[in-house]
Amino acid sequence: MLKTATLIALAVLLNGNIYAQSADSLLKTMTDSTKIKTLNPTFKSTRIVLSQSTETQKKHDLDMRIRHHFGDIGGEFGSAHTLYGLDVATDLFIGFDYGITDKLTVSIGRSKHNELYNGFIKYKLLEQGGGKNGNIPINITFLAQMGWIAREPIATTEFPSYANRFTYFLQPIFSRKISQRISLQIAPAVLLRKNTTESRDPDNLFSIGFAGRAKLTKRLSFVADYTFVNGLNRPSDLAQKFYNPLGVGLEIETGGHVFSLNFMNSEYISENSFIPDTKKSWKHGGVRFGFTISRNFTLFKSKDKDLQSKIY
Repeated sequence: MLKTATLIALAVLLNGNIYAQSADSLLKTMTDSTKIKTLNPTFKSTRIVLSQSTETQKKHDLDMRIRHHFGDIGGEFGSAHTLYGLDVATDLFIGFDYGITDKLTVSIGRSKHNELYNGFIKYKLLEQGGGKNGNIPINITFLAQMGWIAREPIATTEFPSYANRFTYFLQPIFSRKISQRISLQIAPAVLLRKNTTESRDPDNLFSIGFAGRAKLTKRLSFVADYTFVNGLNRPSDLAQKFYNPLGVGLEIETGGHVFSLNFMNSEYISENSFIPDTKKSWKHGGVRFGFTISRNFTLFKSKDKDLQSKIY
């Protein structure tokens, strides 16, 4: 009888100890803000079609990105004469993004158009689901980018000052993962520049970007973005007709690679170029095919398994 009672008491104590340890572990997880992490990113990549997303590179991750825009599919400069734009490359880009921390990314790249070199700093201020209580409802990321036109001037008066070769792009980006399949984003911005085609075209050009992602399968997503430029502080009756950039595409994930197959009316790739200088229209055949190849490398592997997750 004594042996039975002892066994019962021991079982109760062990069960209570296990329960106490489980409760303590749960409480520690709830109170330790460093353990709260977003399980799934809002967007699969740091870019959508044309626009930046709120995502940043993970610490010590290097993203090599190659982007290509072809020529018009239809219209005066398209059709079979140019193999529906495949004979013409309106812009090419190669760049590298590096994660200083999980929230801070630095980048450098070069575009064919204008021989444009650009660099940016991207910092995630808030992350959905983060914070002490895990109740932050949105992502907020800030982007600061600088572009430098390296080509020779077309005319001697094109760059009256060397400072005219530089443009600056500032943008806060707000996004939210609505569900496991749907993500939405809005991003107001200002482009600071000196060279304009007309005196009435403002040096400081305002825009608002809208974007979204719909997950179709585990590795396939539909993405789209639209940047509203004309109608804010830019006159609509300029001699040169400009259009708001619109892009749609499919995003395919294959391990460390992300492929994007896109269609857009913008000839150019960098924000410093496509926001002020989109001269093609979807209505008049000025749509082009483009693609993005992104390869992610981890330069220094973290020993903390909780920090080894990637956005890819």
